Amino acid sequence: MQEEILTHFEDPVYLESLYRKNKSDFKKAFDCIYPELKDNKLAEFWHQRLIYETDTIFWGTRKELKFVAILSLTAGLLAKIPHIFTINEEFFYPRNISFIVLPSLTAYFIHKNNLSNKTIAWITAMLLVFLIYINLLPNNPESNTLTLACLHLPILLWGLFGISFSGHELQNFQKRLEFLRFNGDLLVMSGLLLIAGGLMTGITLGLFEFIGLKNQKFYFSYVVIFGLPMVPIIATFLTQNNPQLVNRVSPVIAKLFSPLVLVMLVVYLSAIVFSGKDPYNDREFLMLFNLLLIGVMALIFFSVAESTNRQKNKFGIWILLLLAIVTTVVNLIALSAIIYRISEWGISPNRIAVLGANVLMLTHIMIVIIKLYKSVLGKKELSDVGRSIVQYIPVYLIWSLLIVFILPFAFGFQ
Repeated sequence: MQEEILTHFEDPVYLESLYRKNKSDFKKAFDCIYPELKDNKLAEFWHQRLIYETDTIFWGTRKELKFVAILSLTAGLLAKIPHIFTINEEFFYPRNISFIVLPSLTAYFIHKNNLSNKTIAWITAMLLVFLIYINLLPNNPESNTLTLACLHLPILLWGLFGISFSGHELQNFQKRLEFLRFNGDLLVMSGLLLIAGGLMTGITLGLFEFIGLKNQKFYFSYVVIFGLPMVPIIATFLTQNNPQLVNRVSPVIAKLFSPLVLVMLVVYLSAIVFSGKDPYNDREFLMLFNLLLIGVMALIFFSVAESTNRQKNKFGIWILLLLAIVTTVVNLIALSAIIYRISEWGISPNRIAVLGANVLMLTHIMIVIIKLYKSVLGKKELSDVGRSIVQYIPVYLIWSLLIVFILPFAFGFQ
């Protein structure tokens, strides 16, 4: 979008159309190129317009509101399928929970970006393949490969979601980085909506119970089960039409939590020595260790994505570099633990999946460390760190594809 703004900078009609089409992307792209155009009066006009804080929320057009309402209703109905068709919940939800929300979000950006029929057909075909495949896997609750397939399938759907978000700029790494930034904004907005919904739920149930009416079963069966899938859809709609809602919150969260998580990790690794716990012989502890690793890496990537369009902060980059180094230590401990468990008890689907994931994450974080170090020295821009992050994402998608489609057959659906 940056090139598009520069190319049509003297065309006010085109710029206005571009802005109304995607306000969030336009603002972030303009913020990147504004330092080059500071002396231009037209650039100053757009700068003042974009930073103007309005007290009103833009609720989109009537057509867009109807489309969001349809997506929200569809997601709620999908969540109710086990109750409508009397399907076993233990069979339905593990396999299909990612199909409740992610396809709706994908459809939102397909509509928003006006994707070609060819792209729509390809995305739809892939969704159908995933849907049919995961529901045809043998119904064995004890199967580790089934569990792994269900856990990795959302990553593939998230990849399709990213394709729809990128639209016609799939090869543009800035657009991919924008997708990571959007995921952070989406989590923030969804969290706020969930807090508000939780408060409303508590107040509603309390008021009805106060007058002697207990409606918990009805409320959770209809209001909550319809409301939960709506949260990310409404959050997406709000953040896309009102970027000012989270533009300042997300960077604050990234800057605040990065140093706090760094301190927590250092203290945690030190405490492990005295706790008597170790990931080598404690399977649950190893799982927790890997979840911690995934969470910290996500924070690093989100922080980098939030920082690339902003003024360079050397202290912030140092924090991210130290956090990445400590994360590497956590990764090496987890990797050595899984190798130890394989040498002691042999190969299993879970150990293969965890080993591969740890190797991929270790490789990725090492690449990021090198880029961050060069950025600290002034040899590379922070945008190069962002590029190294988004260019590696297809590797995770390929690995997830192998876990979902190859691993169950390789281990006989064990």
